[in-house]
Amino acid sequence: MGKTTGFLEIKRLALKQQPAKQRIRDWREFVLMPDDRQLSDQGARCMDCGIPYCQSGCPVNNVIPDFNDLVYRRDWKRAWHSLDRTNNFPEFTGRLCPAPCEAACTLYINDDAVTIKSIERAIVERAFAEGWVVPRPAAQKSGRSVAVVGSGPAGLACAQQLARAGHRAVVYEKSDRIGGLLRYGIPDFKMEKSVIDRRIEQLQAEGVEFCTGVHVGAPGSLAASELVANHDAVALCGGCEQPRDLPVPGRDLDGIHFAMDFLPLQNRRVAGESDVASLTARDKRVVVIGGGDTGSDCIGTSRRQGAASIVQFELLEQPPDNEDRQLSWPNWPLKMRTSSSHEEGCDRDWSVSTTRFSGNGKVAKLGYRKVQWQPGESGRMQMQPVGEEIEIDADLVLLAMGYVQPVHEGMLAQLGVEFDRRGNVQADTRSYQTSQPQVFVAGDMRRGQSLIVWAIREGRQCAQAIDHYLSGAGKLTAGKT
Repeated sequence: MGKTTGFLEIKRLALKQQPAKQRIRDWREFVLMPDDRQLSDQGARCMDCGIPYCQSGCPVNNVIPDFNDLVYRRDWKRAWHSLDRTNNFPEFTGRLCPAPCEAACTLYINDDAVTIKSIERAIVERAFAEGWVVPRPAAQKSGRSVAVVGSGPAGLACAQQLARAGHRAVVYEKSDRIGGLLRYGIPDFKMEKSVIDRRIEQLQAEGVEFCTGVHVGAPGSLAASELVANHDAVALCGGCEQPRDLPVPGRDLDGIHFAMDFLPLQNRRVAGESDVASLTARDKRVVVIGGGDTGSDCIGTSRRQGAASIVQFELLEQPPDNEDRQLSWPNWPLKMRTSSSHEEGCDRDWSVSTTRFSGNGKVAKLGYRKVQWQPGESGRMQMQPVGEEIEIDADLVLLAMGYVQPVHEGMLAQLGVEFDRRGNVQADTRSYQTSQPQVFVAGDMRRGQSLIVWAIREGRQCAQAIDHYLSGAGKLTAGKT
């Protein structure tokens, strides 16, 4: 794989980005991709390690050594065919996935990992530019119909696989445009929405039908019973949308919002939509509570909107600057991570517990205490407040503390599906079947808040399970399209 001595001769190439002062002026993507020669050199670093742990780190099981080698040899078309067999949407993962494959790279034990993520993105962008991404409609229709609820990565992957197997796939989306959180959640500076649009064209050409503005189970919309009656099977891919709240004094003050009440508004503005709520961070002292990717997205969005100041709080302890690779490899390591949004300007603090909000009808102050994490009697880590309460100014507070479960009211309640102990829809990873035989589930609605690449994997495998349920001898396999 690659050049035999490439990993000894060639260093990892860090992706270049537009300077922060320049990129915060607009909402465009700002990562600058390497040229063909540089990418070929990076593919050459794949070290023929014998056991490609990168593949075990990749939820969709991309055959990573193969496409690294093909890029090294500049055989781009064969590299695309290799990637396309396992990943329906590498243009999404190549931009948004945190790359657990790179954490599992054998070279990462004592050196910088191969740049798998950027190679993947380069392959799919080359494929679109060369016209290799073409519709692959089924040669023969099955006569069976499947409803897919939700048009995020799990729903889109499930629908595409089902259509290619010959089934009628109908995607129901509550928003007015297709894409789920890819459309209304991921900021445009991380992924421009034309990336979704061009892929939707392919799915439509393959026979996937899209019904937007249909909130299944909501009053005045399509009842869940109608969905079941009108289709041979139903795939629930609606995501994990119940946000974790912060029930402290003053929570009901104006100016305190969940992240997903804030981020989609800017997506809509960039898309040119009218009648968008006026909530923005402009000239405001912003406090983001939550240290994950959603919190980072709030920071980048607030910075571009012209926030006066931005502070991010995280309840957990500050991670170490460097992980212990001998202990963590090939698993995802715990270490300090600084996103591009952090680089654009914000203050960060860890071990912070918010105690209250205050203001005259509108939030003006936030109170917090520092905490220490120590083992309790059971051995589990518990937090203990330390020091006095601290108060800071806050005009806009954004809660980005994750999601606890899918929304139970409406569709799920009407379907009568069972839930696991975390409140997710109960199903295993073999049949993906809920407690209702005709109803299947995949993605965050089944596994809880997770990564885009896991959603694609589950959407593919759910489609395989539905295909087997409908035909007995399915055409789909987990490892290839």
